[in-house]
Amino acid sequence: MSAGPPAPDATPYTLTLNVTGGDSALTDRVEAASNLERLSDRPPSGAAGLVRRALADRRDINAALYAAGYYGGIIRIRVAGSPPDAPDVFQRVEAARTRGPVPVEVAVEAGPQFQFGRIELLDAKTRRALADAPTLARLRLVPGEPALATSIVRAEGLIVDHWRRMAHPFARVESKEIVADHVSHTVDVTFFVAPGPVATFGHFTVVGADFLTPGFIEERIEIAPGTPYSPEVLDRLRRRLLEYEAIASVRVREADQLEADGSLPITIEVSPRKPRYVGFSATYSSTDGSALNAYWGHRNLFGGGETLRLDAQVSWFGEKSEAVPTADPFGYKLAAAFVKPGIYTAQDDLVANAAVLREVTNAYVREAVTLLVGVRHRYSDDLTLQVSLDLEQSQVEDSTSTRDYGIVGVPFELTYDNTDSKLDPSRGWRAAATVEPFAYLGDAGAGPTLFKGSVSTYHAFDERKRFILAGRMSAGSIIGAGLYDVPPQRRFYVGGGGSLRGYEYQSASPRNEDGIIIGGRSFFEASLEARLRVTDTIGIVPFFDMGSAFASEWPDFDGMKYSAGVGLRYYTAIGPLRVDFAFPLNPGPEDGDFGVYVSLGQAF
Repeated sequence: MSAGPPAPDATPYTLTLNVTGGDSALTDRVEAASNLERLSDRPPSGAAGLVRRALADRRDINAALYAAGYYGGIIRIRVAGSPPDAPDVFQRVEAARTRGPVPVEVAVEAGPQFQFGRIELLDAKTRRALADAPTLARLRLVPGEPALATSIVRAEGLIVDHWRRMAHPFARVESKEIVADHVSHTVDVTFFVAPGPVATFGHFTVVGADFLTPGFIEERIEIAPGTPYSPEVLDRLRRRLLEYEAIASVRVREADQLEADGSLPITIEVSPRKPRYVGFSATYSSTDGSALNAYWGHRNLFGGGETLRLDAQVSWFGEKSEAVPTADPFGYKLAAAFVKPGIYTAQDDLVANAAVLREVTNAYVREAVTLLVGVRHRYSDDLTLQVSLDLEQSQVEDSTSTRDYGIVGVPFELTYDNTDSKLDPSRGWRAAATVEPFAYLGDAGAGPTLFKGSVSTYHAFDERKRFILAGRMSAGSIIGAGLYDVPPQRRFYVGGGGSLRGYEYQSASPRNEDGIIIGGRSFFEASLEARLRVTDTIGIVPFFDMGSAFASEWPDFDGMKYSAGVGLRYYTAIGPLRVDFAFPLNPGPEDGDFGVYVSLGQAF
């Protein structure tokens, strides 16, 4: 309304709004609910428009008072000195217009805040207390607490969700009785609940999956007929199906009634994404260099959900490489990634990645051909194991020489993720562990083994997720090989936006006697963030990082680096835009004064 053209026959007015009782938060709530206040710079059309706006304020302000637990409030509205429902209000408004803006007064007496009294959940048919009802603490309707109307509305949804999780798909609150006692200033609430019958899952029907091979969706439902009904199971199924890039949307429709055997038929409706896509990206760093990347992809290559992505990247290292200062700073990477779902069972996927590349860093310059081929098995929606064959043939130049390296490894990668979001998690855990024995690792030959693991956790302290504490820790080690026997590109490096903010890329790593980065056989990193939302779209994130790579086989924590900083977040529909400012706390002579990092998604 505030963005449109001026109203015809506009009626300007001046508003005086006073709220007595309550606190400043209640005053803000009343002002936000008042159309007279919010639209004061958009005069309504004619006397009738102003009167309608005043009448709407009586209703909306009263709702705001109820929402804050004030059930005895008194609202007095005067338009040109008369109540908006007075018989002569239009004549008074017209007369006042001739003298200038129409005076409007809104006086709100909040009165006392009410507390919850008796809370009951009764069977809608028998009017008796229900067994297995959720606790009042879970419903957040605790006697003695402020009786917010919003809490009552929210509790109604929680009640339905409670019985649906107990296999009652048709649970509903038939009615509720709310009684405000103006003597004791308490509110008694009675919910009349119809749990409905207990149900099991029945037959699943798939609609719209003709863009996939027959049976693709059915093989991945994994819910046997007769399984107790659960909306959480259905939600996990929907999210699991959406992980396939060929599928744009998944809609789960429950039948309106049960079958004779007590089962609930379910319909799964899917729709396709466009199979082909192209795109490009660009990155810039004053320390790591610049890169341009173009890619083409197919989301359903052979009709079975197979994905193929081809990338072509060119890069330019921003500075001279410390290890090879005469090296051409130009780099490139041609890569292909392929995934074939369901090669043995619906839980087994073939994963393949191949690349031809030239990489320039401060520690080495590498030209290589790489191939990683493996099978990924999904044990559950949260837990997967991938076993692969890791092959690399490369030529690497560092500060000492140019060497050819062959690498053959068999990595076992176990991942666990039960967080609620990929880009902005607010609860749950993420963990990953890799064990890779090498049949051949450059000069180290056969026998070395790589161990690497990471864990992160997230906890929201409030329902609106405005304060989230996040922590991350990772470590790794290569055993069975000397430092210089491990190819430079397979050593560990710490530093930069992905590990230790505030320090340059790879800089928190072992160096040789000339001060050139050589990498290590082990590493340790940890981060702690407090993610605070200031508004719905803006947040600040103070953080602390620590970490280092070590020449020793296991982390010895000698020479640990520390940094701290603050980040800004702009929350978008797809995830937060991150800008972090980090400052090293114990910099060395080769370290800078600060680091700035920009990306989509949280740091971890």
